[in-house]
Amino acid sequence: MTTAILVEDEPLLRKRLRSLLEAYWADLEIVAEAGDGVEGLAAIQKWEPDIVFLDIQMPKLSGIEVAHAIREQTHIVFLTAHSNHAVDAFSLGAVDYLLKPIQPGRLLDTIQRLRSKLVVALQSAPVSSLEPKKYLSWIQASIGNSLHLVTVEEVFFFQSDSRYTRVVTENKEYFIRKTIKELTDELNPEHFVQVSRGCVVNLRKIDAIAKSSGQMKISLKSRPEHISVTPGYQSAFRQM
Repeated sequence: MTTAILVEDEPLLRKRLRSLLEAYWADLEIVAEAGDGVEGLAAIQKWEPDIVFLDIQMPKLSGIEVAHAIREQTHIVFLTAHSNHAVDAFSLGAVDYLLKPIQPGRLLDTIQRLRSKLVVALQSAPVSSLEPKKYLSWIQASIGNSLHLVTVEEVFFFQSDSRYTRVVTENKEYFIRKTIKELTDELNPEHFVQVSRGCVVNLRKIDAIAKSSGQMKISLKSRPEHISVTPGYQSAFRQM
């Protein structure tokens, strides 16, 4: 069963799109809907759909921002009221874009394009019983009452802080509710290493590692902190 998510801030348009898809694509399962970019990203991360129908102009995060976060993870069809967004849509690898109000005949063309893409992807997929693990690529983090999208590449380190975890980038600090244990299970181990019970560091942000009398400290690029590596975690750096 092919799965899809509808991300559109106009409820009536979202309802019409669902109705048309149910009429023209019987074996498509719409697993979730969202009314803004942040909700859309969360739904995409949860359901990992084959297709996302994505409005370009939305509250909180635009469709273009969402597409930057999910590109190559799913087939994208943009929804827009302006044809001049077509260049941006196709530059992000979108399968198609639909102008509002959505015309049934134009949607049928899009469905045919999507079916063709899905067949090609299925034929070219390697035969394997083991799916490659998907690591965390972005997180929703907060500063006060403001919610932000932060890519893991820009994070210098994660550090436990009471009930929360600090997310430290070059110039900002955010907070999330994920624990260090949850993060270590979700982060790519080739890029992130746990240095203590309450801290995970981005290897690409390390400037130097100092060792003295059994003590080990990490200096970071463009950050003032010197992070201690506790003895139980020093083995990860023995070959460095």
